[in-house]
Amino acid sequence: MIRLQSATGWWLITHPDHAHLAGEFAEHWGNATFRAPTPREHVLHAIHVHDDGWRARDAQPSLTRAGIPAAFSRELVGAYSAFEEIDLADYLAVRERAVSELEQHNEYAALLVSLHTYNLLTDRADRTTIKPEQLPLLDTFLERQRYRQDRLRAAIRNNPAIAPEHTTDEAILENFRLLQACDNLSLLSCVAYHRPATLLHPLTTTDGAAQEVEVLPVASRTFTLRPYPFDMPEFTVTLPARHVEGNTFASAEAFCEAFAAAPITELTITITA
Repeated sequence: MIRLQSATGWWLITHPDHAHLAGEFAEHWGNATFRAPTPREHVLHAIHVHDDGWRARDAQPSLTRAGIPAAFSRELVGAYSAFEEIDLADYLAVRERAVSELEQHNEYAALLVSLHTYNLLTDRADRTTIKPEQLPLLDTFLERQRYRQDRLRAAIRNNPAIAPEHTTDEAILENFRLLQACDNLSLLSCVAYHRPATLLHPLTTTDGAAQEVEVLPVASRTFTLRPYPFDMPEFTVTLPARHVEGNTFASAEAFCEAFAAAPITELTITITA
């Protein structure tokens, strides 16, 4: 779940809906400045579904010890440090199951999602918020992901349906960075981020170089990107969300009931050059 506090409660967005928004960004990625994703079908699939493993979990959202929705929030942008709010074993099981299920029908997409998960839990995670006795659990998970990535790289290189130039380490890195960029822009949109940011990594340009993209908020969920990476000068998309009244909740059951009863509202996101 992704949360944003309002004056009277919480805006809540599911991980799959956030991922689908990232996929919409990916569909429009590419212009005279930035290279479009290739192999397109595999890369777009990875981005569209990279958080679909959270569907069952988000259908029954939970609370922190403070009685607020356990979720990604604006405060976590840039450094993931919410481990004191979650059951680490359960969290890692969801992450692992998501990649395992994706691997059954799209190994290229599974590799990109595994790389995304690994990056989140290494370069972007604050290990100081994990209890010392739980660190071996995390490190074992990361080791399994490294083995999985080696296996998936070998599988896609032996897949005659995928052109060899799309299976190189350079091509995979480029597509991983695009997943990261679209994921990050979606997260910034979900939490109505209000400070300048970047799309994390330099992104591949049409001349084969790489360029960092700045994200400049100009209004709530309206952003200008520089340089601009999309195939139209401005576009607007919508994002389903629920608004749950109340700052804290007495029990997880009460919160789940309130979440289920809240109507779905379409939030508007606008991206401009």
